Amino acid sequence: MTEPVPVIRKLEQALADDNFAWSLLLVGEDQTDKLATLTGDLRGPFSTTGDGKQITSGFSYWGIGPTIAWANATNDPFYLVMKVGAESFLRHWRKVRPHVDKGGFHLVSLGVGTGVKDRTILGDMRRHNPDMYYIPVDMSSEMLRMGTLEPVRGVQFPMSQVLPVQLDFSIADNMDELAQMLSRLIGDEPILFTLTGNTLANFDSDEELLSTITRVLRPQDRLLLEVATTSSLDQDAANAAADEYHQTRAFAEFVTSALRYNTDLKIDNDRIDFRGEVETDDALLVKIVWQNNTGDRIVMGLPDHTEVVLEPEDTILLYTTRKFSTERLKKLTTACDLTPIEHAHSGFRHTRKPSPFGLDLLLLAPGTAENTTATTLADDIWST
Repeated sequence: MTEPVPVIRKLEQALADDNFAWSLLLVGEDQTDKLATLTGDLRGPFSTTGDGKQITSGFSYWGIGPTIAWANATNDPFYLVMKVGAESFLRHWRKVRPHVDKGGFHLVSLGVGTGVKDRTILGDMRRHNPDMYYIPVDMSSEMLRMGTLEPVRGVQFPMSQVLPVQLDFSIADNMDELAQMLSRLIGDEPILFTLTGNTLANFDSDEELLSTITRVLRPQDRLLLEVATTSSLDQDAANAAADEYHQTRAFAEFVTSALRYNTDLKIDNDRIDFRGEVETDDALLVKIVWQNNTGDRIVMGLPDHTEVVLEPEDTILLYTTRKFSTERLKKLTTACDLTPIEHAHSGFRHTRKPSPFGLDLLLLAPGTAENTTATTLADDIWST
């Protein structure tokens, strides 16, 4: 009697010549737990400042409605962070790429987005490692399906080497489980983890998220980090950062989509407020909130068929983002024991007045760099 063939191997063969749009997905979480978390967050206390009820970061992209809204927002030319990111990434990546050209890296993309940047990275990395794996990770299975199409089809990357993973990578236990699975899958071969699109800025604690990710990095691994930056840290700059997001209607549709699809709240853009502030003297923080400015109570139905009363002036935090100063980035990388290996920067050039805003791409190594070149480069980066 012959040994049974594992289902995964049979499935790979079954789909090899099928033109139907199949996509494989490794689900790492119980989706009912995620819905319970979202519902619980929307039951938070009264707050006029966005510190009570909230849509936490991953839930902004969770579900087909928010995924479509995000795709629409990324194509809006008035969404400057996304526009500059798309225009500058290839130039930035070319500066970083020589450090990962050799060594047989695999790619683990944290927060897949539209997949455009992954397409660029995969196209280059596969030339040096044709047997590499591409493992996009996202809390939203819909984002994974949409985001993997672009890199896989764009560079004709073989589906047999792609493993999308549904997982909330902001949870430490999840990252530990992911690291164990990756170790069993690829052994000691190095991994390039990527966190692009200023995703780090969307979490309540940027240091906690970065620490959660870097705790699973091995000495041979690298982290590619893309962040929005600022050279000015006054209230005028904070207001300008908030206005940057306010000027795109598609972005407003995106940040309200999680409320639209998970509650019965009627969405009125007149109740959306974009608030900029200086955070701990080393970053600009933008909080986008829904606020009950009607003067009356509003009853909001939740996914579990319960209701929450929104008192006058109560808020729901929809989205958080930041622009980092060099000092903030230095503090973060030091706290997480990361050493910059390479760095690229582009400033915003789409305004009449000089803008303090830009985008930076950092290639980071875990621990203290052993070679003098990396140490010197790190000193140069943080001295600017």
